[in-house]
Amino acid sequence: MTTDSEITALLGDPTDAVRNKVRHELLDIDRQWIAATPFVVVSTSAPDGSCDASPKGDPAGFVHVIDDRTIAIPERKGNRRADGYRNVLANPHVGLLFVMPGRGDTLRINGRAHLVSDAPWFDDMVVKGHRPVLALVVEIDEIFGHCAKAFMRSKLWHPDTWQPGAVPSRANIAHLTERPLDSVAALEVYYGASYSSGLY
Repeated sequence: MTTDSEITALLGDPTDAVRNKVRHELLDIDRQWIAATPFVVVSTSAPDGSCDASPKGDPAGFVHVIDDRTIAIPERKGNRRADGYRNVLANPHVGLLFVMPGRGDTLRINGRAHLVSDAPWFDDMVVKGHRPVLALVVEIDEIFGHCAKAFMRSKLWHPDTWQPGAVPSRANIAHLTERPLDSVAALEVYYGASYSSGLY
């Protein structure tokens, strides 16, 4: 498949309501959604086409609304790869997916981003005494709600479908793929109860 018309022939045309649902600035209901969301996926792309989708999570409301066209996502302590941030330096276009636990519908924002290392509103993003050292500021181009069908099909929020033991533990995966010189026992300790102490 190589053309837009081929896609349309297979999937059909969207309804007028779907086609026209894109907005260009936040409504009050969008602000409410952002305030209740503890988890966002940030998608970026490098000039060579390579992509990155990075999960960002914090207490609900961690994404700061600057104004009706601008939001900011704080950076927290992580693995320091910064793949998405490096992408943004060369290609500012980003896609965001706001996920609220227990809800099938999501909020999507597409826009252009840049990085800032300080701003007065950093004080509003302090968690457990930790002020972020970096934030991704997104200027909104498009915002719209996305239906719940994917979550309904996957039964993502149905605990009876969860199978966390279907694959080896994080420690085993790390030993197999990233840290073969570390024993599984040592990695189990590393990813154990004390792991949460390094979140901030």
